[in-house]
Amino acid sequence: MPYSRRNGVDIWYEVTGDGPALVLIHANPFDHDLWLYQNAHFSTWFRVIGIDIRGYGRSAKVTAPFTLKDMCDDVIGVMDELSIGSAVLMGCSVGSGTAILLGLDHPDRFRAIVLVGGNSGSSNRYGKRVDGYRADLSDYHIKHMRELVSPAFAESRLGRHLLNMFVEREPRLSGDAIAQVFIAGNSTDTTARLPEMKVPTLVINGELDHSLKAGERTASLVPGAVHKVLPGTGHACCIEDPASFNALVLDFLRERKLLPELFS
Repeated sequence: MPYSRRNGVDIWYEVTGDGPALVLIHANPFDHDLWLYQNAHFSTWFRVIGIDIRGYGRSAKVTAPFTLKDMCDDVIGVMDELSIGSAVLMGCSVGSGTAILLGLDHPDRFRAIVLVGGNSGSSNRYGKRVDGYRADLSDYHIKHMRELVSPAFAESRLGRHLLNMFVEREPRLSGDAIAQVFIAGNSTDTTARLPEMKVPTLVINGELDHSLKAGERTASLVPGAVHKVLPGTGHACCIEDPASFNALVLDFLRERKLLPELFS
């Protein structure tokens, strides 16, 4: 299995397609397959690198305290492992917080960032999440995921199937490790630094996303940032309405001449 150990922990990743690099950082409480539709679509043009962040999937279940910077270093470690000098970066929820900090601290490594959610600060929900995962992972996991999508999607046949896919992977997970991801993601506030962002930025929120106001704030503070809202979707809009989500990203990349030409 492909692992990067450059930051001292096992970080699993998969590579699909060929071309310029596109790095994907998923949200709590999913894994790299949150991006299953984006991986399938964008690998047409890009070498797509899907990462299981620490605490999830096949990556290390770290239960000792760590920081958002440590999570950023995990991503840089994967990129260095694959000799990737620069990439388009896409992150959802805690992945978007990670992407913001990466864009600020490593602007030379990223050609553009796409933020799903896009909260640059802390959330008043994280204490509830920490308590929930520490108390009963199997009970809380599905409840949390259902809160991150629209009620209609959660009740649909496809929605139930996709959310249950992540539930089936619970034997790989640790509630204490997931709690540490929430603590790390909520211990760094980059809001004051957003005007320094030099990387072209797209922020996408679902219409029903609890981070909508935070995403609007981020887009208003990042120079030249674009903000888009997907109707009828929640926080995990990339898996709820992938056709509309992917179209927004493709338009953004085309306008900035970051979508490579296809050659026969």
